[in-house]
Amino acid sequence: MTRRVPNCWVCNVRARWLVTFTFAFAISNCANAQNYPAKPVRLIVPFPAGGGSDVVGRILAQKLGERFGQQVIVDNRAGAGGSIGTEAVVKAPPDGYTVVLASTSEIAINPGIYSKLNYDTVKDLAAVAMVASTPMVVIIHPTFPIASMRELVALAKAKPGAINVASSGAGTITHLSGELLRSMAGVTWTHVPYKGAPAALTDLASGQVQVMFSSLPAAMTFIKSHRVKPIAVSGRTRAESLPQTPTVIESGVPGYDVEYWYGIFAPAATPRDALTRLSDEIAASLKLPDMVNNLANQGAAPGRLTQIQFADFVKSEVVKWGGVVKSSGARAD
Repeated sequence: MTRRVPNCWVCNVRARWLVTFTFAFAISNCANAQNYPAKPVRLIVPFPAGGGSDVVGRILAQKLGERFGQQVIVDNRAGAGGSIGTEAVVKAPPDGYTVVLASTSEIAINPGIYSKLNYDTVKDLAAVAMVASTPMVVIIHPTFPIASMRELVALAKAKPGAINVASSGAGTITHLSGELLRSMAGVTWTHVPYKGAPAALTDLASGQVQVMFSSLPAAMTFIKSHRVKPIAVSGRTRAESLPQTPTVIESGVPGYDVEYWYGIFAPAATPRDALTRLSDEIAASLKLPDMVNNLANQGAAPGRLTQIQFADFVKSEVVKWGGVVKSSGARAD
């Protein structure tokens, strides 16, 4: 029997080809990382123009555009409590050129609020960077006959369902933060959902509704122009931008603590190099004095977490708000 000897020349050619291909692929990846972004980046904001997410998104887009040398285009995709815009990023090509500025609402609350959400906020999205955080602020129409959170709770108990409380949409943080306080204080009022914060704030300022739980960035212009009046903030400490406004805890509801945060997310399969570049540039931007001041003017503080810390934080927030949604019984569908 004749024993066949492998064709060593062919094997050597294949080996050399494999080494060359691997080397070229590595060089290509390195070049892509160095060149990213090589074209404009689309930043989806899943709420209408003028809201808190839009304000923070445009502040970040301008600074990133300067650092990248590429335009960062803000694309408002509102609807379904921020789910429509967020889902658009989940389904976008995972190349780093489509990202979303999502918040507590879209990432941590919506999984519990919507029974048929078409994506998993932890598995289908990569947490890139925390951009900013802010307490919620409880605001009222200036002619509403109360002056504090204690008086609001007392009136709600005396007249169950009589107070109209606006939100930027069913299932958003503006809705759930109110639901959390309502359940903790043992009161009843009427929830009035709007399609975004601007419409809700406008109706509050005109007296169509009496109360709203709003993010500070969305409400600051209305507060500064005295079109609405702040009576409490949701954090454990008072907000630097509203030092005279007490916390909800100070106002007689112990344990009430809500932080609203904004972060950048990309499709889960986005290359690590692109995610790292995004994270690094955002972190660098958040240390710049003008960026800090711009956020402070909106009542927000720069994100304080690393990329790994932010990813872990997001997971814990999903668990936390899932519990709040379940206990409140709130549903958006």
